[in-house]
Amino acid sequence: MSSSSLFDPVRLGDLSLENRIFLPPLTRCRSTQPGDIANALMAKYYAQRTQAGVLITEGTQIEPRGQGYAWTPGIYSPEQVAGWKLVTDAVHAKGRPIFAQLWHVGRVSHCALQPSHEAPIAPSAVAATGVNVFIPTGPGTGKLVPPDTPRALSISEIHELVEMYAQAARNALSAGFDGVEIHAANGYLINQFLSERANFRTDAYGGSLSNRLRFLREVVEAVSAVVTPDRLGVRFSPLFGTTTEERVYLGLLEDNPVETYTQAVRVLAEAGIAYVSLAEADWDNAPEMPDAFRASVRDIFGGCILCAGRYDLHKAQHVLVHGWADMIGFGRKFIANPDLPARLEQGWPLNPLDPATMYGGGAHGYTDYSFHNQ
Repeated sequence: MSSSSLFDPVRLGDLSLENRIFLPPLTRCRSTQPGDIANALMAKYYAQRTQAGVLITEGTQIEPRGQGYAWTPGIYSPEQVAGWKLVTDAVHAKGRPIFAQLWHVGRVSHCALQPSHEAPIAPSAVAATGVNVFIPTGPGTGKLVPPDTPRALSISEIHELVEMYAQAARNALSAGFDGVEIHAANGYLINQFLSERANFRTDAYGGSLSNRLRFLREVVEAVSAVVTPDRLGVRFSPLFGTTTEERVYLGLLEDNPVETYTQAVRVLAEAGIAYVSLAEADWDNAPEMPDAFRASVRDIFGGCILCAGRYDLHKAQHVLVHGWADMIGFGRKFIANPDLPARLEQGWPLNPLDPATMYGGGAHGYTDYSFHNQ
């Protein structure tokens, strides 16, 4: 099957992109310590991958309580903004746009990562299960541990968090980003609000699906006012089957995921944002995203639809031809192959991924993967 449409131009909001391949958010834990600051090594990593039509950063926490893994970068301090400016300058020098993914982990954290070692925050005081967080144990060393039980947010604190997202968007613009993506996937804070598995509130932010979507709606509105809808995306991770496999934590499985996520996509459609990104289950024997759901999202949402999750050329072409997606993200393949688009287009062999260097460390397994012509 031809893969030519993957390499066709596409419009993303008010941006004209050269191809339909995007670099999806990929946590790599390489920020400078102390301070969780983006750095020159990260700038080199992103600049190496500018054959993508657009790049989306790893999640960058919007405030200190938003961190769930050691050494992930933030976007709330002046030093962090300056660090990210190194990244955006390097990417723009290669003629590509880059979006910042605004991240808050909510309850998927540990007291060791929280200011004053307090409890993490969440819609409800219910601990996350089926997931580990990564806490530092010394310089460059850490360990995986279960998340701590969070405390429930007050309504005034929820309002403050909405403003924190807006301020993070302002910081992203100051750092030179072309737009932002709101991380509402993978069981993190916004996903916790919209999920019946994590949100047991009885006020305006809980109960009905409409109430559980309120926080998403308010964050989208606040961030849109900063960056404009044309420069805003939101990422979801709808699950349609079990997450009991070892290591897997894509997010939260709802009783009726189709209803939950079609209504969530309607929130985005009404806001008129540039794109919705769907993170698909990517482990062995993972449940497929149903074609009927893909078609429903396409019917509801008039902007770009981005999909990622163990795609190859055949699967990419399948969803593109049907109009269910406009752009395809490649994660692990892009980590190991900085020139992935050229390799896919030319049929060149791919470098293997070194799983041991995925999280933390230095240049090895990060910026030293070879280009095809090296």
